[in-house]
Amino acid sequence: MTEIKKTALNALHHELGARMVPFAGYEMPIQYEGIVPEHLWVRKSAGLFDVSHMGEIDVKGPGALEMLMRITTNNPSKLSLGQVQYSAFGTEQGGAVDDLLVYRMAEDHFFLVVNAANDDKDWAWVSEHAKDYDVEIAHLSQAYTEIAFQGPLAQAVLQELTGFDLEKIKYYWFAHIDLMGKKDILVSRTGYTGEDGFEIYTTDPQFGVDLAKRLLSDKRVKPIGLGARDTLRMEMGYCLYGNDIDDNQNLLEAGLGWIIDFEKPDFIGKKALLESKERGLRYRRAGFVMKEPGGLPRHGQKVFIGGKEAGWVSSGTLAPSLGKGAGMAYLPREIKIGEEFEIEVRPGKLLKAERVNLPMVKGSVRK
Repeated sequence: MTEIKKTALNALHHELGARMVPFAGYEMPIQYEGIVPEHLWVRKSAGLFDVSHMGEIDVKGPGALEMLMRITTNNPSKLSLGQVQYSAFGTEQGGAVDDLLVYRMAEDHFFLVVNAANDDKDWAWVSEHAKDYDVEIAHLSQAYTEIAFQGPLAQAVLQELTGFDLEKIKYYWFAHIDLMGKKDILVSRTGYTGEDGFEIYTTDPQFGVDLAKRLLSDKRVKPIGLGARDTLRMEMGYCLYGNDIDDNQNLLEAGLGWIIDFEKPDFIGKKALLESKERGLRYRRAGFVMKEPGGLPRHGQKVFIGGKEAGWVSSGTLAPSLGKGAGMAYLPREIKIGEEFEIEVRPGKLLKAERVNLPMVKGSVRK
């Protein structure tokens, strides 16, 4: 049996009374005081997330850009140095091996941040394609401690720990800064909550612990578990790999056409995606809220329209900001905002839901 891994902040989570669970091969905090209060705190103040389980892959060399143009759906040639891009590793079926962030470190040097649950799969996939290009790749997932620091007060708190003007880091850009006396710390204005904030990367695990403790010493900051991370991203309509997207789920139906550059000469999945556009897309990933009590929506539940099965829930739970069940579902494209349908919350139990706009809430994220 594979031994479960621990992040550099593991002992701190236990000290803080976190409820720990196995996740993507790591022991991770699912919650501290509770998902709802943690969620609401991030929406109004600042929350610290340990996301050191995320995967990191380094790609550099003369063929780095050419390789990423081929294996990602977005267009990394459009990135300036210091810029970040949301993208996907496409599959031949028009789905995604994974979704990821692409950081442009230099003209021929890219830093990829991938989902924890897909880390080994992504590394194997990148390694296979790297054989065809003049590149050096490195699997750095075990080397990095990563902290997501999110919320409308995150910048004000973090600014006290650096002489660098954080206002200079725009949305989906990054910089290497001096932080708490430590030089060359990678900080990007990115996140998975819909709130303003930063993701901070360090290869010094003790610095990661010291930074977390220093941030948590501020009364504006609380530790936040993966449970609230999920509800925060769901309210914003952000995809979770394995729920909302996967190897087979069409990225256009998933509403991710904005991270696909069809102007590129070729990329993995381009043919399938163009063919699906020509045929006409059948489904749309859409937001919804429950219209009656009696159960919460969950991933995989069936959607019914007029008594017939017509789609499925991809993500669903209680939305703390709304105080009701909500989520995302793949619905027939003709279903409009405000129209109702039913969700089978348990066998034979159908509850009404209504399609709503995404995001469901307005966060402090700066675009």
